[in-house]
Amino acid sequence: MQTTRLMRFMSPSKSRFPIHFFSSTPSPPPIEPTPSPNSPHLLSVGHVLRFSRRFMDQDVARFAEVTGDYNPVHLDSEFAKSVGGFDRGKVVHGMLVASLFPSIIASNFPGAVYVSQDLKFKLPVYVGDEVAAEVQAINIRQIKKKFIVKFTTKCFTNEFHPVVDGEAVAVLPSLNLMK
Repeated sequence: MQTTRLMRFMSPSKSRFPIHFFSSTPSPPPIEPTPSPNSPHLLSVGHVLRFSRRFMDQDVARFAEVTGDYNPVHLDSEFAKSVGGFDRGKVVHGMLVASLFPSIIASNFPGAVYVSQDLKFKLPVYVGDEVAAEVQAINIRQIKKKFIVKFTTKCFTNEFHPVVDGEAVAVLPSLNLMK
């Protein structure tokens, strides 16, 4: 069974928890976002967009089929434990986990073009783990009628351990949030 949860955005001024990007301190559990009092439906620097989902065996198998990455650490629990050193068994492909970032952006800004992504894989994500992904706008520039937005990108497991982090740049047709 696949669990998917989509959350909108959160203004940093309304956060009940501090957000520590690029530090060893894990982010707190996702909370329901609160719109910015100034612009409740416009993206601004500091806004956080979140999305959670649980990756299951069938997700990993489909990703392996599409990409051709049949590394047994993703598909064979015993191999993952004995040879890969992953004590909990099969691990989700890192790029499958990282695919949550463009999904968050595209679902909130239809027509967005994802232009770059830098990633660091910090810890494995095991099949069945719930992953919370978040992107935070850290820079917004307008060029003609488009917006170039730089985001920090982070994923956490259900234990709130950071598993992926990095930065992404996307070209947005507008700053209006669609969700």
